[in-house]
Amino acid sequence: MTSSRKNKTIYIDKEAASVLELVSEGLLSPVTKLMNEQESKEVLQTGLVNGQSFPFPFILAPSGKKNEKIIPTLEPDEEVTIICNGKEFAVLRVEETFQIDPKERVKHIYGTDDLTHPGVMATIKRIGTWALSGNYTIINKTKHKNKIKIQKAKELIGAKHTSSLMMGVNPLHRAHERLIRQTLENTDLLVIFLLKPYDNANLKYEIRKEALEYFINNFLPKNRVIIIPLENSYIFAGYNEIIVDAIVAKNYGCDRLTIGRNHAGLGMFYDCNSNKSIIDKVTGIDIEITVASEYVYCDECKTLVSKNTCPHGQHHQISYHADSILALLEAGLLPPAVLIRKEISSFLLSKLFPNRFKNLEKLYYDTFPVKGLLEEHTEKDFYLELMKLYQTTSLT
Repeated sequence: MTSSRKNKTIYIDKEAASVLELVSEGLLSPVTKLMNEQESKEVLQTGLVNGQSFPFPFILAPSGKKNEKIIPTLEPDEEVTIICNGKEFAVLRVEETFQIDPKERVKHIYGTDDLTHPGVMATIKRIGTWALSGNYTIINKTKHKNKIKIQKAKELIGAKHTSSLMMGVNPLHRAHERLIRQTLENTDLLVIFLLKPYDNANLKYEIRKEALEYFINNFLPKNRVIIIPLENSYIFAGYNEIIVDAIVAKNYGCDRLTIGRNHAGLGMFYDCNSNKSIIDKVTGIDIEITVASEYVYCDECKTLVSKNTCPHGQHHQISYHADSILALLEAGLLPPAVLIRKEISSFLLSKLFPNRFKNLEKLYYDTFPVKGLLEEHTEKDFYLELMKLYQTTSLT
C-alpha cells in the first residue's frame, strides 16, 4: 500500500497516532485493524477479541469539521491518507464507515460520561460522530527497537521470568523505590514502562527518566532493569486500564505484571461470596498479575512498611501521594528525605528552578562547612548540602 495525496485525507492528533502505532507494532494483539461496526458490537457484548480480554472496540473516530465531512463519503476498498501534524502518517484501506455516539464511546473507556471526570472532557473533544474501519499501513515505519532491547536484555542474563511495572514516577518517591525493589526480588528481569502523558500536569518525561535512571544505576543491579517509554494515551485511562496494561506488557515479552494496590483501575467488587477485582475478569492473556502492598512510613516502626504488616494504624502512617510531593517541589521546597531520596529531590529542584540563586557560590560558602578550597558547585550540590543541615539533630 502506497501513499498518495490524491487520496482523500483525514486528520488525527499525535495521541491517536500513538495508539495506531501500538497496533501496527503488534502491542495490542490480538487486535490487528480498526474494527467495523459488527466487530465493535461483539466486543461490547463479550469483552473479548479472539477469546482474549479486550476492554472496548478499537475504532478511529476523529473529531473536526473536515473529518466529519470526509468520512461519510468514503467507499469500501477506497484508500484514505491519514495526516498527523501536517505529515502523511498512514494509509487506510476502508472497510466501512459507521456512526457512533461520542458519549457512549467515553463511557466504554472511562465507565462514565460525566464531564467533571478527569480525562472525559479532553477525550470527548477528540471524538467525532463517524468512525472508519479497515487495515492500515504506517508510512515510513521504523523497526521497533524497544522489543529488541527487551529481548537482548533477557538473553544477556538468561532471564526465565520478566516482570513489568507501569509507572509515571511523577516524581520518583520512596514508595516507588520499594515497589521496584520488591518486584525485582521475585524476577530475573524488570521492565519499567515509563508513561509519557499528553498533558502538562507532570514533570517532563526526560526529567523523570533521568531521575529513574539515577536510582537504577546507583542503587539496583542495572543489568536487570530496563526502562521503556510508553505513550500514555486515552486507551490507558479509565477502569479498564489494567487489561490494556496486561495486553501491552505481554506483547512486549513480559510474563508478569505488578500493579499497586491503589491503582486507579483496580476497583474491588463483591461476587459469589468473595471480594474480586477486574483482574478476576481477565481472560486469555497469558500473564501473571500481582497486586503489590501499599507502602507507608510509620512513625512507630521508624521505617517504610507495608500496610499489611504494620499494626499501628493510619494515625501513625504517612502515605506517599505523588501529587502532594510534586506540589512541594513545584513550590520550591525540599521534601523530607523520608518522602523522596535527597539525590532525587535535589536533581528535580535544580531542573524546576534553574539559576534560582543570584550568587550561588557565596550562598554555598556562607551556609555550609567547606574544605577551604575554591570549588564550583551546582544547584544540585547546594540542595544536597542543605538536606544534610535539615537532618542535623544536635540543636533540635
